[in-house]
Amino acid sequence: MKTLSARLACLLFVFFIGTVAMAAESLTSPNGNYQLNFSVNAQGEPVYELFYKGKHVIKPSRLGLDLKNDPGLLNGFTIAGTQTASFDETWEPVWGEEKEIRNHYNELAVTLDQANPGRQVVIRFRLFDEGLGFRYEFPLQEKLNYFVVKEERTEFAMTGDHTAFWIAGDYDTQEYDYTESKLTEIRGLMDSAITPNSSQTPFSPTGVQTSLMMKSDDGLYINLHEAALIDYSCMHLNLDDANLVFTSWLTPDAVGDKGYLQSPCVSPWRTVIASNDARDILASRITLNLNEPCKIEDTSWIKPVKYIGVWWEMITGKSSWAYTDDVPSVKLGITDYSRTKPNGTHAANNENVKRYIDFAAEHGFDQVLVEGWNEGWEDWFGKSKDYVFDFVTPYPDFDIAELNRYAASKGVKLMMHHETSGSMRNYERHMDAAYQLMVDYGYNSVKSGYVGDIIPRGEHHYGQWANNHYMYAIEKAADYKIMVNAHEAVRPTGVCRTWPNLIGNESARGTEYEAFGGSKPFHTTIPPFTRLIGGPMDYTPGIFDTKLSFLEHPGNGVNTTLVKQLALYVTMYSPLQMAADLPESYERHLDAFQFIKDVAIDWDETQYLEAEPGYYLTIARKAKGTGNWFVGGITNEDPRSTRITLDFLDPGKQYVATLYADGKDADYRTNPSSYQIKKGIVTSKTRIPVWMASSGGFALSLIEATPQDTKQIKKW
Repeated sequence: MKTLSARLACLLFVFFIGTVAMAAESLTSPNGNYQLNFSVNAQGEPVYELFYKGKHVIKPSRLGLDLKNDPGLLNGFTIAGTQTASFDETWEPVWGEEKEIRNHYNELAVTLDQANPGRQVVIRFRLFDEGLGFRYEFPLQEKLNYFVVKEERTEFAMTGDHTAFWIAGDYDTQEYDYTESKLTEIRGLMDSAITPNSSQTPFSPTGVQTSLMMKSDDGLYINLHEAALIDYSCMHLNLDDANLVFTSWLTPDAVGDKGYLQSPCVSPWRTVIASNDARDILASRITLNLNEPCKIEDTSWIKPVKYIGVWWEMITGKSSWAYTDDVPSVKLGITDYSRTKPNGTHAANNENVKRYIDFAAEHGFDQVLVEGWNEGWEDWFGKSKDYVFDFVTPYPDFDIAELNRYAASKGVKLMMHHETSGSMRNYERHMDAAYQLMVDYGYNSVKSGYVGDIIPRGEHHYGQWANNHYMYAIEKAADYKIMVNAHEAVRPTGVCRTWPNLIGNESARGTEYEAFGGSKPFHTTIPPFTRLIGGPMDYTPGIFDTKLSFLEHPGNGVNTTLVKQLALYVTMYSPLQMAADLPESYERHLDAFQFIKDVAIDWDETQYLEAEPGYYLTIARKAKGTGNWFVGGITNEDPRSTRITLDFLDPGKQYVATLYADGKDADYRTNPSSYQIKKGIVTSKTRIPVWMASSGGFALSLIEATPQDTKQIKKW
């Protein structure tokens, strides 16, 4: 009996090996912490697994693509050859969170033969010290020329029921509040995770969007995302919650297909970042490094921007984008205003815009964004109109030439706004004329928007067609030396390395939702681990009047303290930062407003002092070309005490520290505007205790001290 059991165990072991791996290849990261194993199983399916410090991050997971009207690229493979390489470079971004970025990885490229019908696919793995990137490559070949992707079948097999910070899978919006739950709880929570009154429906009861942040029970932080999303559909993740396996799920087009490819071509990179320290997730530059180097030869015109705008008063309902009360008549595409009357609340009028220009000039802001300046806002939304805006015709009360002259006289630029209302086809028709108008009047940056259903009808915001449009707009803008801040576009995947004139994106739930019912107090602790993994966000912080007291019937208001709004300028990275509130709100708190004026928007160095997704975050950044540092810290709804050690400062130097902290009685619900400011001389040996209120934070500026400062200001 013992001999029979031993023989049976031996046979089962041989069967298991034959099923799982016919051939195997391994790759380690430069520091040795990561190991990748690749194999082809008995069915000819490509399989990979990933280890971090000897423990599974990704259990054995299959790779491949299902093709339309084709046997597909899922099985029947053998390994035809492998190539390994190592790469190590340091490159300088045009703008960023640090002056230099190291791109260091070991690479394994596996060529797979599919004997029937006779095709080849290359799977390329790059293993960095902080994680993995891999993609599919399709060489030029007779049996795989034009092909249609029915679905990508990339798997990410989890090792347990991790805690996840997720938003619902959706082809047209990323603007959801995050939900924290176990993986097995996603299905039951999906309905409540959808924004109320949303017309969108998730593609699956367990479908989520990337970048997905997770934490295992034993303290391993894991992030799943993609890089270099070019000429391909955006990847979502569908969870088999019984087996805890995520499978890629691409955004479809109008007829349900997922992608149209022609060899030679490549897929985007799929990324896995993992560490026992959450700060390492924030510090990873895998997403940028997996993109191609900058394609713009002269980048001297690309500059970080700090701006204000005629925006918040429309978002909150105080003013209007539209010029008229009623929908005007339209004759041969020309709006006839003779049958309507100005409603008196049109925000983009000459007098109001000059008020913002004056405020920007007085307080040192670079630009003023003006929305609602152009014809078409009377019936721009929800009508599925192909032709809405021409992007060049201003309303009668917006004198584009005079306002640009006035702004220039004050040393300020205006920022253009192009809302497409989802009609990408119409935008492309007018793009050259719209960009040329910007050049003619001295605009060098544009905020574009894609609110509403996409035209051509049936296409989605994150499908291949739309993604190609976004790239077309960015590349065309570069021809005119224009910087782009795209709202409602696909979530970033590091493309800003290649095209640094893509200076900002929204692509997530921004500050505007604070006027639409609010966001969860923990919301801003999560995007640095998710949305910002792919690139900076135009979050539009800086709301001081969190109760929206200027409205006749204010809502719940902004779910943070005033000081937390200051901290977001450091924790929510962007080279494009807006002071989003009304000028009069800042004039009531000029002492706190000083931090927004002082804080830098381009950095030489970033240090992540403490971090826990969903709970708290403290980041220190060194301003570009200076010795000055700025620190921001935020917390969720739980009040929190911390102590900041300033050992990142240069030893032997003295700094003027200005701390903006929540008041002792501060609370985002009952007393959000309570704050205190303290100033003193500090060194690298100083430790500063800080208390953060419920949904509060702190902001700290550290400016190199002059001899006069050290005489006039007390030590901390």
